[in-house]
Amino acid sequence: MILFLLFVVGPIAELYTIIRVGSSIGVLNTFALIVAVGFVGSWLVKREGMRTWMRFNQTLASGQIPAKEMVDGVLILGAGALLLTPGFLSDVFGILMLFPPTRAVLRAYVMKRVKAGNFVVHPNFMGGNPGPAPRGPIVDTDATEPKGEL
Repeated sequence: MILFLLFVVGPIAELYTIIRVGSSIGVLNTFALIVAVGFVGSWLVKREGMRTWMRFNQTLASGQIPAKEMVDGVLILGAGALLLTPGFLSDVFGILMLFPPTRAVLRAYVMKRVKAGNFVVHPNFMGGNPGPAPRGPIVDTDATEPKGEL
């Protein structure tokens, strides 16, 4: 259901919004606004990304796990993708993910879901099939590959 909303309803809503804005302020002004938001958004993403990177390094140097900074980095990356996507609705969501107070709310939500175990990554997410999880004790062995066989 969420994919249907994301890939079907989302683009239709974006097109509707662009057409409505274009009919109100003109086609060239709408195009200029979309391009300007893309440039400003990319600058903001770079600025926030560098701040998060610096906090990430400071947290790591202090010997702590930079969990907040990693979630912030993912949210900033998503914000960059949304801000560079043409459209006004995606820009609104991108700005909400980029603006520090609303990003803190989103970060708390994501971290809460991860801690509760409700945020699961599918095993094939990275393209591989890791197979079933090992059961029982793990035994360390050495193996050699047979020669002449595939």
